[in-house]
Amino acid sequence: MAYDRLGEDRERDRGVSNHEQVIQPGTDEELMVHGYRYSCCKAAIFYLLTILTLGMFYLVSYWKPEWRVYFMRRECSLSEADSLILKDADGQLHVVKVEVDDVEPGFPSQYVISLHVHDASSNVHNGPSDATHLSQPIYKVVRFFLFQHIKYIWTPEKMSFTRLYGYDVNTPISSLLNDFRGFTVREQMHRQKLYGLNVISVEVKSYGYLLVTEILNPFYVFQIASITLWSFDNYYLYATCIFIVSCLSVIISLLETRKQSQSLHDMVEASNTNIASVLRATPQGPDKVEIGTRELVPGDVLVIPRAGCTMPCDAVLISGNAIVNESMLTGESVPVTKIPVTVSEENEIYSPEKHKRHTLFCGTSVIQTRYYGSAQVRAVVVQTGFSTAKGELVRSILYPRPLDFKFYKDAMKFIIFLFCIASIGMSYSVYIYILHEEGFLVTLIRTLDIVTIVVPPALPAAMTVGTYYAQSRLKKQGIFCISPPRINVAGKTKLVCFDKTGTLTEDGLEVWGVVEVKDNLMGTPVMNVSSIHYTSHLIAAMATCHSLTFLNGNLTGDPLDVKMFEATEWSLEEPSQGSSNYDQVAPTVVKPCNREMYVDPPDITNIVETPFQVPYEIGILRQFPFSSSSQRMSVMVRKLGEQHMDLYVKGAPEIIQSLCKPESIPDGLGPILTHFTVQGFRVIALAYRTLHMKLSWHEAQKISRDQVEQDLTFVGLLILQNMLKPETSAVIHQLQQANIRTLMVTGDNILTAISVARDCGMVGTTHQVLVAKVTPPISDLPPSLVFEPADTSDIMIHSTTQDLTSVSITVDSNIPKYHLAVSGRAWALIYQYFPDLLPRIITRGTVFARMSPDQKAQLVEELQTINYIVAMCGDGANDCGALKTAHVGISLSEAEASVAAPFTSRTNNIKCVPQVVCEGRCALTTNFSVFKYMALYSIIQFVSVLILYSAYTNLSDPQFLYIDLFIVTVVAIFMGYTGPSLELVAEKPLGNLLGAVNMFSVLSQIFLVILFQVIAYFYLLQQPWFEPNKKPDDKEPDNVVSWETATIFYASSFQYLALCVAYSPGQPFRKPLITNVWLTVSLIILTVTTLVMLLCPWPWLMNLMNMKYASDSYLMFRIALLLFVATHFVISVSTEYFIASSRALKKCFQWVTCKRMPKNKYKIVLREMDEDPNWPPVGTPVYSYQRT
Repeated sequence: MAYDRLGEDRERDRGVSNHEQVIQPGTDEELMVHGYRYSCCKAAIFYLLTILTLGMFYLVSYWKPEWRVYFMRRECSLSEADSLILKDADGQLHVVKVEVDDVEPGFPSQYVISLHVHDASSNVHNGPSDATHLSQPIYKVVRFFLFQHIKYIWTPEKMSFTRLYGYDVNTPISSLLNDFRGFTVREQMHRQKLYGLNVISVEVKSYGYLLVTEILNPFYVFQIASITLWSFDNYYLYATCIFIVSCLSVIISLLETRKQSQSLHDMVEASNTNIASVLRATPQGPDKVEIGTRELVPGDVLVIPRAGCTMPCDAVLISGNAIVNESMLTGESVPVTKIPVTVSEENEIYSPEKHKRHTLFCGTSVIQTRYYGSAQVRAVVVQTGFSTAKGELVRSILYPRPLDFKFYKDAMKFIIFLFCIASIGMSYSVYIYILHEEGFLVTLIRTLDIVTIVVPPALPAAMTVGTYYAQSRLKKQGIFCISPPRINVAGKTKLVCFDKTGTLTEDGLEVWGVVEVKDNLMGTPVMNVSSIHYTSHLIAAMATCHSLTFLNGNLTGDPLDVKMFEATEWSLEEPSQGSSNYDQVAPTVVKPCNREMYVDPPDITNIVETPFQVPYEIGILRQFPFSSSSQRMSVMVRKLGEQHMDLYVKGAPEIIQSLCKPESIPDGLGPILTHFTVQGFRVIALAYRTLHMKLSWHEAQKISRDQVEQDLTFVGLLILQNMLKPETSAVIHQLQQANIRTLMVTGDNILTAISVARDCGMVGTTHQVLVAKVTPPISDLPPSLVFEPADTSDIMIHSTTQDLTSVSITVDSNIPKYHLAVSGRAWALIYQYFPDLLPRIITRGTVFARMSPDQKAQLVEELQTINYIVAMCGDGANDCGALKTAHVGISLSEAEASVAAPFTSRTNNIKCVPQVVCEGRCALTTNFSVFKYMALYSIIQFVSVLILYSAYTNLSDPQFLYIDLFIVTVVAIFMGYTGPSLELVAEKPLGNLLGAVNMFSVLSQIFLVILFQVIAYFYLLQQPWFEPNKKPDDKEPDNVVSWETATIFYASSFQYLALCVAYSPGQPFRKPLITNVWLTVSLIILTVTTLVMLLCPWPWLMNLMNMKYASDSYLMFRIALLLFVATHFVISVSTEYFIASSRALKKCFQWVTCKRMPKNKYKIVLREMDEDPNWPPVGTPVYSYQRT
């Protein structure tokens, strides 16, 4: 049947062609879509070419699916396309098929296409007549395609494909609260048809499918062609052995692929649950039913069990609380409390990132839920399947983004270079065989044989040897990597960003003391917090302003909250079901625990049936959770016996000050705050507000935090001590010694961050720190930027109500080294008004404080734009964006794999950073070495064969086997086994395979290889006893048992071993060669075996090798050959170790190429700053006049 789409005839008549479209432009998931439709004529030509080329044309189209689309289909509008070519944000091409599904009435109408069915043979292109439209039935269908497990659906109204989202995009919170009461069974079926099953499954392919896929790999196709070619050339033994080795390789590859696939499948399935409780709409009202989790769809109302569960989807809490372990998602092992969305947020648009405190993410573990009275803990499903948080993790493993790393591009260029060499060799081979008057078949076979020699099929695999070993070693050290190519990138790391709390410093904070406000003056620091009177607002704020809960009898929550509450020596009680003291809704009650406290009720006349005294208890009625963007949290509480509620707030001092009444800001706050922060203490400000007496509980649940978090009264400071981890200073020093820049990106106070930076060594004791101060535009005044010294020795502090510090500047100009410190607020203004100065600021910036998660990621991106290879190390909680954005993201987590970063370290300190860098440098050096060795192996054999072709001979079967299997394969495998150097040095490994130094290394070794093989050959020709090999008769095979063959075999065998030593560098990036026991033993055995064949040949061995020998003759000739190869060894190793690796050679190339300016942008920026006498603008503002 053929389809005619209603409403599309006009578009066709006007000649409108929607052949291409961009989906999600400007994002990481951008797709350029091109539409194609099957063409009978083009398909016939394609199959004809396939037959004429004996299937090769089809095979090439298998490797390049987009070519098959070009050959078999024609361009068409997207509305008619049956196949699409997708170009992703990385420039890679993919082919997908457009699916068409029938739908029933009631299916979401915005995606439905109405179709008429008519005879396909009618060849009517402009659509059937109106009479035909009226007489033929209408079919309802939807069109879509799947790309990397994400569904893109056709929207007829927009005439385009769009990504299918759930309710996680453009959904008002008011809709989540009011519009979802449970679907009917029919509604659920329609949505399941739209969204598919809620399944995150990694398919484990059958062995048969994997076998066919593996065999059709270009590597094995090349091997099959090579084996066939060798068989035609009578190399049956060699061809048979290579065939057996290839079969073993296929089997091992199949088992490894299947094992990895099964492992990922098991990891995904292990956390899956089978049954979920949801609400179903019935005529009698919502009914709770149990269904399989596969049947969940966006919009379902999920009932979370009290005992917890593993979340099968992403869902938004609309009632009740949940305690969740999100280590799989964020790497943060501390359970977090999730609270429901409220009516105060109903005007906001739901965002999984912004409202993550309300969101239960798929794959995370709900440890416990809490509900009150007869209510249930309910959540609205917003996303299912691979679109969930867990699905994104699995997709990132299945479809890792390609790295824009120069090594891989250069490797492909080098392979093309080898093809060019092969073409030269083929031309020479044709010339030789024409000169020798050989037949066409022999000439063809020998010429094609050159290709199998010059371009070894194992070359691409050799590029990953070092990475594989490095990944294995990292795993043994408790560092897991889900993106192995990142290991190579880690070897070029130039800068490391560190989070502070939990990364540089201990997770746990110790309460040092408090400073309470009395009579509008800052009091003296109190070390014993519990000694303060229990009715103090400061104590009440510390006891209530948190999100702690009991889990298995233990107080659980943010470590800061735990220490703060424990310092009060109060107790926390969570009411059981049926408790009525707090309207059945108070999540927790806090009270002094050292003895029963009773207080008089404030107004006995307003309280019914209240005794003369009531217990001093505070019930927490509502929480406004902490967020990195607001830098504060607050709670609404009510003391037992009182009719009004209080609000307690804690957060960053500068934020709390801005929310307080100016008259409540005490005198002397500025100096005290600076006194503690410059010593590295973490300072939290506390404030309160008495709320209106008429505010009811229901109104309190609806009110927004902005309405209550104002006109606060400042009550004091909480001083916490955050100690450096023991390993921090040593690691920072180690990185700095290796010329790897370190900086801190934290959400803490800027002075505290600067103090920690000094303590850990990021900022030297004699170095100056300049703080960026940015003033936004005011009236006619443009925005300004100025830097002020941060050290107390350089500033004099005066307290004001609005500004913490005013500065008198006395900059020591004799200190050449300075660091810039930037706050999150200053960063935002610099980013907006001073983008031209941003490169200078990030090049000299060391401390970035009060940075939000988005600003952290933004900083990493800016560092990357000036050519830094950036590593980011954090605990995963607020660093997810930066960890993903960085070239090398390392999450400190107990989980084996985290969505937060490509590297996950179980060791909870930053020692993992130098370990990853060391392994990266070792892997990069190893990959370069193995790649160059494999390339030289090809050249050696290429030269050997061409010389022997000239002498009417070639290497024998056993000789090829000895070289390829026993020398090259063994050496290539064990070369990567050398471990990394334990010391980080300032020198960095080369990252440019086609750079001048590497090309000198390769070309010089090629020259030496050719030189000594030619010398050995011509030395043989000069021997008086030598009789040249003669041209065989037409029907006779080549005489491979000849002195020409033996001489070239000896010379080339020793060259392979010499180059292994030359290309096995030790220090500074790897351990010495001798520590690689497997390689050392292999080299000794192979060297001894080859020496035996040269100096004292055993008859049985020489016969086995098809080698010409004379046990008692020509000893001086053999000794001379040994001297030749020994000389080659010395010169080859010396050239690599003392010339190619020397700085003098690099400087020489720079002089020859007239390189005067550095290539990296950050080095250019540093030079510009050094040459600018007015930078940095200390004390003198810089103004921005650009329009924003």
